[in-house]
Amino acid sequence: MSDLFTPDFLLSLGQIIWINALLSGDNAVVIALACRGLPANQQTIGMFAGAAAAVLLRVLFTAIVVVLLGLPYLKLIGALALLWIAVDLLKPKGDEETKIAENSSLLKAVGTIALADMIMSLDNVIAIAGAAHGDWTLIVIGLLISIPLIVAGSALILKIIERFPAVVWLGAALLGFVAGEMLMSDAAVLEKLGGPFVHHWERPVAILLAVAVVAVGFFILRRHRAARSGNSG
Repeated sequence: MSDLFTPDFLLSLGQIIWINALLSGDNAVVIALACRGLPANQQTIGMFAGAAAAVLLRVLFTAIVVVLLGLPYLKLIGALALLWIAVDLLKPKGDEETKIAENSSLLKAVGTIALADMIMSLDNVIAIAGAAHGDWTLIVIGLLISIPLIVAGSALILKIIERFPAVVWLGAALLGFVAGEMLMSDAAVLEKLGGPFVHHWERPVAILLAVAVVAVGFFILRRHRAARSGNSG
């Protein structure tokens, strides 16, 4: 374990915090999207609880991800799960709010944040572990300090979403894009298609999945509006 507050320790800690600041933009989007449907008095709780749960899971995830990351189909499965989360975030929210529904929504938001962060952090934790050189004191302290950075970013995005609701669709499209990059970097995909092919088509596939998420969300929204029109009629 490193001695605290030595120059080497502080340098590595600064690197970890910087990595989190750079790599947590997608996570901030997820937090903002997952909390946008909560009552105003629960949004801050949801953001902090979700970020804390995500960081704690990331600490645990770091212990096993280096071993598992090379296994075939792991990133492919994560990409599919991330696509499901992106589409789920676009589903219309209920018009009626009850106390029980609010509590359930808060727990669901925290769960969504934690799950999405775990899926999206496959590459992030490797960078963090590399900067820490296997020192768990650095990993834990660095990730705990990253909580306010992630929450600050999600709070800013949440304010933008409240003023411009269409930003939600951009956020969901971003998750689809990330899922495409994950899918194309899976070990099995690289083995079957070859590195040059994957490198050439990685960006087009990511864009295609981003568009697909928006298309599916639009289809669900149209069905929801049609159902409401039918019920009101």
